[in-house]
Amino acid sequence: MKRAGQEVVAGTEGPGTSQTSKKQKTGSCGSGFEESDPCTSMDWGSLPHHVILRVFQFLTLVDRARASSVCRRWNEVFHIPDLWRRFEFELSQPATSYLKSTHPDLIQQIIKRHADHLQYVSFKVDSSTESAEAACDILSQLVNCSIKTLGLISTAKPSFMNVSKAHFASALTVVFVNSKSLSSIKIDDTPLDDPSLKVLVANNSDTLKLLKMSSCPHVSPAGILCVADQCHGLKELALNYYILSDELLLALSSEKHVDLEHLRIDVVSENPGQVQFHTIKKQSWDALVKHSPKVNIVMYFFLYEDEFDVFFREETPVTHLYFGRAVSKAMLGRIGMNCPRLIELVVCANGLQPLDDELIQIAERCKNLTAMGLGECEVTCRGFIEFVKMCGGRLTQLSIMEEVLIPDSDYSLDRLHLEVSKHLGRMWFPDMMPTW
Repeated sequence: MKRAGQEVVAGTEGPGTSQTSKKQKTGSCGSGFEESDPCTSMDWGSLPHHVILRVFQFLTLVDRARASSVCRRWNEVFHIPDLWRRFEFELSQPATSYLKSTHPDLIQQIIKRHADHLQYVSFKVDSSTESAEAACDILSQLVNCSIKTLGLISTAKPSFMNVSKAHFASALTVVFVNSKSLSSIKIDDTPLDDPSLKVLVANNSDTLKLLKMSSCPHVSPAGILCVADQCHGLKELALNYYILSDELLLALSSEKHVDLEHLRIDVVSENPGQVQFHTIKKQSWDALVKHSPKVNIVMYFFLYEDEFDVFFREETPVTHLYFGRAVSKAMLGRIGMNCPRLIELVVCANGLQPLDDELIQIAERCKNLTAMGLGECEVTCRGFIEFVKMCGGRLTQLSIMEEVLIPDSDYSLDRLHLEVSKHLGRMWFPDMMPTW
């Protein structure tokens, strides 16, 4: 029987079998197959919807659109709502950007046919104001949306900041009012303001879990406090230090609030000496950690050396520290004394004085430290090995440029990597510090 079956497919055409054989060879989508091809009998147009949908999900938008023209069935799948729940609008000006902009006709098709299907939406814009304004225009048309995740991403300079505050607020209001199920919002470097946050809270207080809004100069401490007071499900928050306050930390620590999982704070100064940084009380930090004992507190510093004075004079429960500019030995000494929860430390630059004592103190007191990166700094080989010996195998990431290490009478650079490898329990060599 098996042999006879093979002869029917591969044999010559007999009376009454001509049309059947042709269909097996070509398929209903017009794809031609040779007789020896194992896919001879495959009919691409009759694949189940869920299979075609899975294929489409792996395709780029352009390839997906091309595939939709293969046959009627594939075109039907192209418009299935599940395929349009996640979408990234790319908006750019051809003369100034490497981004390939989403075609205007496709944007209008999405707004017309799939606005109510969109759930995970991001807008990626280039450095032009026109692109940012186009993103706001699209947002303004999403009146039937049910978006859960919204991201506004500037690929170069923050072009959303050049959009008028009224235009930006009006566009956001459409989404904030109509969605009512927003859980994740990333709107860094935008003209977001307090009234917009109030609209967000009024319509999405029960669902909001993540809010990233660093570099939003029109938001005040009162505006972010409104979010913390009413969005009790908030688990992740990213903001600038200037809107961080004792009241905000206490609001995040209230009994009604869920445990905060991630707090990112950007401490930024563009003009040395122009910003007076306030102090956060130890009691406020303590209340947050007592309420959310597993919270990650991440601080990015872009300050000049004389602007660090108010930081880390008392115990601070920071877990991840990144210094994008030079930081003094005294500051690193304070970190060793007052940051017992520290997990990760990255120092891009320091002066020309070895940091042996500071690193050893950090190893002694920061028992959770697992990642360290040093850029333009100096450490003696002896001091570095002592630091590694004290931390041991818990250092899962250790990135030190060779230029940082100063050979001494006890250790050469050749011997250093063997000693460090021994204490880490794995092979290690000096390398470039990655950008975390």
